Amino acid sequence: MTPVQRLAGLAASVAAQGLPAELRADAARRVLDALGNSLAATGERPARAVGDLVAEWGGAGRATAIGTGARLPEPSAALLNGTLAHSLDFDDTHLPSVLHPSASVVPTALAVAEARGASGARLLDAVGVGVEITVRLGMAGYDRDLGNSVFFERGQHATAICGTVGAAAAAAMLSGLDAAGIADAMGIAASMGSGILEANRTGGTVKRIHCGWAAHAAVTAAGLARTGITGPPTVLEGRFGLLQAFCGDQVDLDALTAGLGEHWELPGIFFKPYPCNHFTHAGIDAALALRARGLDPDGVESIELGAPTPVLRTIGEPHEDKIRPTSGYHAAFSGPYTVAAALLGGGGLGLFHEDFTDEAAADPGRLALAAKVRCVPDARCDEIFPHQFPAVLRVRTRDGAVLEERVDANRGGPGNPLSAGELATKFRLNATRRVTESQAEQITELAYGLADLEDLGRLTSLLT
Repeated sequence: MTPVQRLAGLAASVAAQGLPAELRADAARRVLDALGNSLAATGERPARAVGDLVAEWGGAGRATAIGTGARLPEPSAALLNGTLAHSLDFDDTHLPSVLHPSASVVPTALAVAEARGASGARLLDAVGVGVEITVRLGMAGYDRDLGNSVFFERGQHATAICGTVGAAAAAAMLSGLDAAGIADAMGIAASMGSGILEANRTGGTVKRIHCGWAAHAAVTAAGLARTGITGPPTVLEGRFGLLQAFCGDQVDLDALTAGLGEHWELPGIFFKPYPCNHFTHAGIDAALALRARGLDPDGVESIELGAPTPVLRTIGEPHEDKIRPTSGYHAAFSGPYTVAAALLGGGGLGLFHEDFTDEAAADPGRLALAAKVRCVPDARCDEIFPHQFPAVLRVRTRDGAVLEERVDANRGGPGNPLSAGELATKFRLNATRRVTESQAEQITELAYGLADLEDLGRLTSLLT
């Protein structure tokens, strides 16, 4: 059997037998986190733009558009909801593949499950498998010698490329396809995934729709497989397959299927505590720790942010752009800005959405402190990356003191997990940007009870 056939076989088996209870519980946490991130993003410009576009497209509505209550065709709902899920860079992260699986998979699965009347348990099974396939594809493009994702090294967005294929498997499961049909859906989706990362460096809002387009393509691919289009059986490993096309010879085919069905990546995926690029998080953690130790930002003379060499292209370069971000979204990819914001005091679990508005990014105090930050490579960080996104912060004060804080394990992952209370706080703060406290509580209860929920309409009706 080829890799895509083996992955599809797992998907078909889970569709028939269901995931173990502990994996369904983790999938429920992924769903809740994605819903909170989506509700928080409903006022963002990219979400409004995509909403206007899908309204122009029209069509028979069978799935809920989060934040509006409108009913849309499944591909349109997936496009909008996937855009929402990724818009604020608050979505979960798998390491060392360095991709965000749930932002493509959850919107896809939710749209198809709702349209086809699937139960909450079937939704969770599809989410769990879709996420697993997504990250295994990402790991196939991880080069251990390089110590980084080949996708990322080439400026490609593995989140959207691999997410399209994983989400297509989830959509195919919920569409009732057998193993051959699921393989076809994945084979079709492999021709549809795309995304480049230049916006991380120099701005632009296109990255914020990457997961929406992945979800849209995934729904379409599953629909095409259901109606008779087929995909190549060697779509992943073939001479002109996905991995060769995107990663060349720097691929690990064993990562696709090693321990398949026995080892699951799902429980180890990081939840983000801050709504910004994950490469910035350890620097934020370090800044918060120094602030807790009593560091006065007014007494800072200079700051050195040490980080893994590969991430400096995202959070430290071009230097002039990173110390003076052009927008709140651009600020979310800036090491200097995020360190300054954390030292000066932020919201939520340390920094929150109010720290990434255009107004906050233009605040003279934050910019003055950001201008004192110099981003440099750090040897210990290079050793750890990308199994964690570590950082070290060294601050020289005006009285000559040097303070250092090193963070090897980011908050939100297995080595430094967010508590159940912190996850609940993150969802509540996200969701109440759009819905009431009472609705947020109801959504939480229904999401954690998805394994026993027969009518998804009870959940989707609250996502307005």
